[in-house]
Amino acid sequence: MPRIDLDAYVAANARSWVRLEELVKQRRRTGAEADELVDRYQQVATHLSVVRTSAPDGELVAHLSSLLGRARISMLAARVPSWRGVARFFTEQFPAALYRLRWWWLGCLAGNVLVTGIMMIWLAQHPAVEQNLLSPEQVDQLVNNDFESYYSENAAGAFAAHVWLNNAWVSALCIALGILGLPVLWLLFQNVANLAIVGSIMVRHDRGDLFWGLILPHGLLELTCVFVAGGIGLRLFWSWIEPGALSRAAALARAGRTAVTVALGLAVVLAISGVIEAFVTPSPLPTWARIAIGVLAEVVFLAYVFVVGRAAASRGETGDVSATLLEDRAATQA
Repeated sequence: MPRIDLDAYVAANARSWVRLEELVKQRRRTGAEADELVDRYQQVATHLSVVRTSAPDGELVAHLSSLLGRARISMLAARVPSWRGVARFFTEQFPAALYRLRWWWLGCLAGNVLVTGIMMIWLAQHPAVEQNLLSPEQVDQLVNNDFESYYSENAAGAFAAHVWLNNAWVSALCIALGILGLPVLWLLFQNVANLAIVGSIMVRHDRGDLFWGLILPHGLLELTCVFVAGGIGLRLFWSWIEPGALSRAAALARAGRTAVTVALGLAVVLAISGVIEAFVTPSPLPTWARIAIGVLAEVVFLAYVFVVGRAAASRGETGDVSATLLEDRAATQA
């Protein structure tokens, strides 16, 4: 881009900078003034980009950067969550993030299901391992009492909250520790190992119908959420191993922001799973009805990802935060 006459450029645009300064200093704004603040912010961000590219003046760049920084803080402070924003999150950002990253969590899901199946078959064929893990009395207590009573020994509401907190914590750990890679694999292995051990014991003692009847209603959606978190965590790890065209810092930042989107959405999905576990799993409904509810919940989630998420992604939604919340960048033309 050719150099510009800086004095002329300042004279032409100084009024916009002064107006943005005035809007930033206002404690209260009307709706029109709030809209003007956003418009002026974007306008001055473009001015800053032009100055940086065509007539880099340190003092002016510092002034405009400071002004934009204060404007951004002002916009964030005035940003009040609305039903429209919540609706956009669940119809655009969250499903788009799930869809765009589908191969990561679908691979995680398939791998964990395969490992669980192999472990259950192997453990069922090697009863000596069971004897090393639990005493005969503990096995008897698990098979005849503990496994079933776990779902009904506490009040449903309190149990739902406990389950939600536990699963949300595991999912959050999978995402938060994703940057390190290996801890995510360890968390996932612990999760499926416990499932495989209990499942093999129940099946070997002819209580497989009880095991599957109590696990499947809530477990399909619950474990899918955990595997989604694991896949997103591994994607976060891979973002700094193989950043592509971005710098490692930029790639990690973008993956991290999308991971936060997924974590927030999963908290809601896990709450639904917790309600199913507390109110449906121990209910007197026939086994086929309870499992059908679990299958329906899983189908609805997958449809949400591959119908709503695919549509949102096709409209350009990425699951990242709004561009207005990122650092001041504006495209300019020569």
